[in-house]
Amino acid sequence: MTTKPSVLRADARRNRERILEAAVRAFSEKGPDVAIDTIAKAAGVGSATLYRHFPTREALVEAAYRNELARVCDSAAKLLAENPPDRAMRLWMDDFIDYLAAKQGMADALRAAVASGADPFAETLDKLGTALGTLLRAGADAGLLRPDIDPFDVGFSLAGVALITSAPDQRERAGRLLDLLLDGLRYGADGPASSS
Repeated sequence: MTTKPSVLRADARRNRERILEAAVRAFSEKGPDVAIDTIAKAAGVGSATLYRHFPTREALVEAAYRNELARVCDSAAKLLAENPPDRAMRLWMDDFIDYLAAKQGMADALRAAVASGADPFAETLDKLGTALGTLLRAGADAGLLRPDIDPFDVGFSLAGVALITSAPDQRERAGRLLDLLLDGLRYGADGPASSS
């Protein structure tokens, strides 16, 4: 007898998504020790439903982080389908800054999860590199972005922007810095980049 892989029903999938969104907010705003019941209530589910999906606090923290990572990485293809590649890149940069803000807000909860043996960051660099590579290739193929950019250089540049503009009142500055970064990605897009 063969068994079918478990697939979440639509209502269970919605509950899981609401729990993960509520967890990111709660861990970001209230820290790693926020009561699980508080997260369940914010998600509009009972504690038993939350524990059915995430049997431990660490499992919830790891899933919430990975969900945010998947959200930002998966948005690259959607943005490219709806925008010219350079515009898609700029919109994705905003998403990435938001992702880093959520990660920073969850820092204490993530540290606690890592201390317990979880590894929420196992796939982070690969997934982000793939998303950035997709955006950069599309931009280069369209002649809108330089063809010689390492995706990780862009990722580290974005992390730097996020680091120095992490305060909420710095969001406007972050936008200006992202515009400058995008301009740098465009330099030489119509021909070989000049060497210095």
